Amino acid sequence: MTTGAVILAFNNEETDYVTMAAWGARNIRRHLGIPTSIITDCQDASKLTDFDTIIPAQAKTGGSRYFEDYDQTVTWHNAGRTDVYNLTPYEQTLVLDADYVVACDDLRRVLNASQDFMCHRHALDLTTGDLLTNLNQFGDYNFPMWWATVMMFRKSNTAQYIFDCMQMVQANWQHYRDLYLIRQSNYRNDFALSIALGIVSGHTLQVDSIPWPLYSLLPSVQLSNVYQDSYQIQYTDSQNKPKQMTFSSLDFHAMGKKHLEAVIASTS
Repeated sequence: MTTGAVILAFNNEETDYVTMAAWGARNIRRHLGIPTSIITDCQDASKLTDFDTIIPAQAKTGGSRYFEDYDQTVTWHNAGRTDVYNLTPYEQTLVLDADYVVACDDLRRVLNASQDFMCHRHALDLTTGDLLTNLNQFGDYNFPMWWATVMMFRKSNTAQYIFDCMQMVQANWQHYRDLYLIRQSNYRNDFALSIALGIVSGHTLQVDSIPWPLYSLLPSVQLSNVYQDSYQIQYTDSQNKPKQMTFSSLDFHAMGKKHLEAVIASTS
């Protein structure tokens, strides 16, 4: 069975997701020892040398979004995630956001699991150690959210049903916004995935989840590199006191794209 990682990367006005994905591919190779493919509209061959396979695709925009670290609204090319099942060159695929940092081999446990589809159920704030309650649910009904930041799937009926259902949700986004009372107008992969998992599970919400939280850094957290796979963060706690923490060999979701870009620039 062929196994590999896939990263979708479509640059916008501010963020160079392709360079971010290339840096991520090198981390994936070091820690997981699997090939990485990129789905992108980038045609600059010099930026694509770190990928084993280049899959051309048109950017699909989910709307515009305000990014706190840039302090401005930018185009959000996030709507192509539903195509991964048909585009992946692998029988088993690890789908990662470009801003997900692989710093250890923990994801080997997911690749070795017997399930046909897995993703994270909860995101956790690394600065407090608490679950991000407000981000782990959506809509006025507080529907539980599964995160599309990291997904593992095998070519199977189960995985195909999930991706087909995500495509249905995406194609009828306004209907599902009304049904789940989602106030945000932008399309989000996390919402579509969560709705799809609910439907495919027969609304039992019995879903195979990655057995640890999605460790996350909010955009307000300052991120810097100490040495390879070791990072320092600076932030303000709930009492408005400045704090600092260093951690090593821990995968995490860097929500602050600007900070991650600075780390990549300093280590490349």
